[in-house]
Amino acid sequence: HPVREAFRGENRRVVSGGQQTACQRVSSKRALLEREGERRQALAEERSVFGFVPVSETEANMATVALLKWTAATASKHARSLTGSGARLAGLRAVNAGLAQNAQVRGFASGDLLKTVLYDFHVDKKAKMVPFAGYAMPIQYQDSIMDSTTYCREQGSIFDVSHMLGITLTGKDAVPFIESLVVSDIGALEDGTGCLSILMNPQGGAIDDTVITKVNGEKVYFVVNAGNREKDLKHIGKHLADWQSSGKDVSMATHEDRALLAVQGPEAAATLQKLVDIDISKMYFSHFTVAPIKGIESFITRTGYTGEDGFEISIPNDGALEVMEALLANGPLKLAGLGARDSLRLEAGLCLYGNDLDMHISPIEAGLTWTVSKSRREACNFVGGEVIKQQLADGVGIRRIGLTIEKGAPARGGALILNSDGEEIGHITSGGFSPCLKKNIAMGYVKKGYQKSGTELQVKVRNKVNDAVVTKMPFVPASYYRPS
Repeated sequence: HPVREAFRGENRRVVSGGQQTACQRVSSKRALLEREGERRQALAEERSVFGFVPVSETEANMATVALLKWTAATASKHARSLTGSGARLAGLRAVNAGLAQNAQVRGFASGDLLKTVLYDFHVDKKAKMVPFAGYAMPIQYQDSIMDSTTYCREQGSIFDVSHMLGITLTGKDAVPFIESLVVSDIGALEDGTGCLSILMNPQGGAIDDTVITKVNGEKVYFVVNAGNREKDLKHIGKHLADWQSSGKDVSMATHEDRALLAVQGPEAAATLQKLVDIDISKMYFSHFTVAPIKGIESFITRTGYTGEDGFEISIPNDGALEVMEALLANGPLKLAGLGARDSLRLEAGLCLYGNDLDMHISPIEAGLTWTVSKSRREACNFVGGEVIKQQLADGVGIRRIGLTIEKGAPARGGALILNSDGEEIGHITSGGFSPCLKKNIAMGYVKKGYQKSGTELQVKVRNKVNDAVVTKMPFVPASYYRPS
């Protein structure tokens, strides 16, 4: 990995300003190696499941210049590498090779990290904290990432996702306003229900993906990805100012003062039911309600990012610890970190923004056409709508697919996808070992014509070519709670 090689190169040169003696340099290097050895098993596991190895802020700072040089050179090289029918694919791969790699480390290359209100709780629970989207977040606790992943599917887990930002729009024009920015028919939703939608840019690309809840006819609630908060707020704020200046009744509030917990797995509902007075069995997938937990007003949405039944619970910061401890005390749920969350969402076939979905990929290319409500496909009266309307009519040149890879190393983001003739037809965007399926799985983009389930392809990993098969997603069947 170029980032890791940069760290190693800088470590050879930067040892206390180069003022140490030879013996001191050897001693310092030995100490570094010993500390690295203590983490070796955990790092190997993180590399296998999470897709990259978290590193320290010091290492990241040393690598910043080298990484940026590599990013620019690689992006330029890839952008020139393909022309003609493969130009669209080449452009996307250039983004993955450069900008996405840079985004992956942006959290720990920019100075002090932010902390969620539960940071001290995680440290007390012996969590391994890593930089993520500008926050210090737990990647795992005492259980391995593999064990944590399978435990979530068998029993249940709690994830602190307070780095994500909740937003509420209010006013009689709140629903029409959000509909002008996203692809879904929010107005058609029943009060207290939601749906996955895409926040669009004028080029038809995805600014973010988010679950949007229509609380009622004059209130909309949604949560945006942590790494996108500044970009999302700027985009929404610009359009909001235009609407307000034209006399529209809509305002926005951000919930910086609230924590967010994801309670996922088969035991999630039974555990939560012990703490609320409402009948959880009447809440189906995507339903939303406001109810007290231990007397603390909570926004409860039956949703998640694992493919399992579960809830995302927004609570005031000053009640987050009490709610977390109550959930742990009233069922078999265990704490889980970003490592398990990532492998769970990959098994569920869900996009990770910045890897599988970004500003240059449309919902149609991403296999998310279903998020574009049928009632909106004629007018497509939202930002980027003209592009989407044309893609719906003419089709697209690339498609997101799932792959299973029976042998060889896991295929990571950027790995090439080849057809049976060895021709490059796409690239991997997410991949790793599935703890539940005990095999390598991946997502990626390929040229049109290769997306059919069962198509035999190949992936190139570390100059080795391994067989792969296009596989329908989700890889692990979803367990969402729906009416029978």
